[in-house]
Amino acid sequence: MTRSVTFPLTPSAMKYITRDVNTVPSSCTLDEAHKFQELADKMKTSVRMKDFVVVDVRDDDYEGGNIKGAINKPSRDFLTSVDELVKDTKHIPFVIFHCALSQVRLSRDLLYQNSGPKAARIYEETRGNVLYGKDIPHEVVVLRDGFTRFQEKYKDDPDLVENWDKEVWASGWS
Repeated sequence: MTRSVTFPLTPSAMKYITRDVNTVPSSCTLDEAHKFQELADKMKTSVRMKDFVVVDVRDDDYEGGNIKGAINKPSRDFLTSVDELVKDTKHIPFVIFHCALSQVRLSRDLLYQNSGPKAARIYEETRGNVLYGKDIPHEVVVLRDGFTRFQEKYKDDPDLVENWDKEVWASGWS
């Protein structure tokens, strides 16, 4: 099964993306409802910071809950922290990015709100440059619909969501 890439990857980065159709696809989106279940299963059966890492690039909207164990790298500071993130995650083969909505938009007005795909692209390019010739096979994906949809489904599961605040989400996010 072939899927299209939702953002451009450099040729050097492409050689590190796995193409196994039995894993989350390298299309850089988890684009069907069942993909949430794949992520949930991976989180419950794999070791964080060894087998996978979740990078949450939400800014102030990080308050109110997060995917358990996610690293928060706010989009407003992402360019200054991406080298450190690459250094800290260079041994991890599966890197999942998300923001509140994690949708690719063409409108510049929405770029701030949909920073997950942009951060994933910047991370992949930086990782390719920093670790050129020394990188491990890895996959970088974006959780489509971001934390907003993920929390709707898993907010009551303490193995998947932590710090969830009903008051925050009652104010119109969900």
